[in-house]
Amino acid sequence: MAADLHCHTKISDGSVGIEEIIAMAKRRGLSAISITDHDTTAGAIRAVIIGKRHQLNVIHGVEFSAFDSQTNKKVHLLCYASDTPDRLEGLCRKVGESRKKASMAMVRKVMRYYPISPDMIVKCATGSTNIYKQHIMHALMDAGYADSVYGELYDKLFSPEQGTAYISPEYPDFREVLELIHSSGGIAVMAHPPMYHSEDLLEEMVSLGLDGIEVWHPNHTEEDVRRLSDFADRHNLLKTGGSDFHGMYSPYARPLGSATMPDEDLQALLSYKDKRKKK
Repeated sequence: MAADLHCHTKISDGSVGIEEIIAMAKRRGLSAISITDHDTTAGAIRAVIIGKRHQLNVIHGVEFSAFDSQTNKKVHLLCYASDTPDRLEGLCRKVGESRKKASMAMVRKVMRYYPISPDMIVKCATGSTNIYKQHIMHALMDAGYADSVYGELYDKLFSPEQGTAYISPEYPDFREVLELIHSSGGIAVMAHPPMYHSEDLLEEMVSLGLDGIEVWHPNHTEEDVRRLSDFADRHNLLKTGGSDFHGMYSPYARPLGSATMPDEDLQALLSYKDKRKKK
């Protein structure tokens, strides 16, 4: 059996609810999943409870958006199995407010070009803790200006390099996030390092106590998997993986379980904190 430890729901920028994801995971025969919504633990505890009801192992998770203040590179950190998730709430609120400010500015810019209303966007974002670019694009699809979330219009509006409506939220330095994850008793895993070209930060992260690397991801090539796996083995790090599931808000077809981690690596993650306590 395999596990998918990278799943997003309607609570952040996914299009599917917690209950539906758990039902799909059961039908896919997955041994475990983790709900890792962006910068919020709002659904994590609920997901664990619903998972128990359906006899599915759901690991408490969250994906933090961060950056390297020295190189300005984006960094995403996954936090698993936090003992005291309330310690994460302050950072979640801080990032959430920054995201909301950036989102409102993007909405205003988009509305200058296209006659959509705030209500249309809010409707698409129902259930989410914030408004994401996908919700704005969904509203533009409803208005007939696009036939998909990702494509020419998305790039025109939201390309980080030249998007006419793109505004980046302010994210915390990854060192602050890493320290906070550990202070909450969580397991810190660097998400999809090749995506943001941030592999050169791994050595420093290891020196700061990084616990693992996301080795298996839909965007990773076979070479990426080999290289990241070798690095994890050399530094005695956990190896995780998942589909980075977003439902219809994915840039391409990426069903739940389309990228998974082996069962032996799941067991290593589940027993990791007990081993750490014995040291």
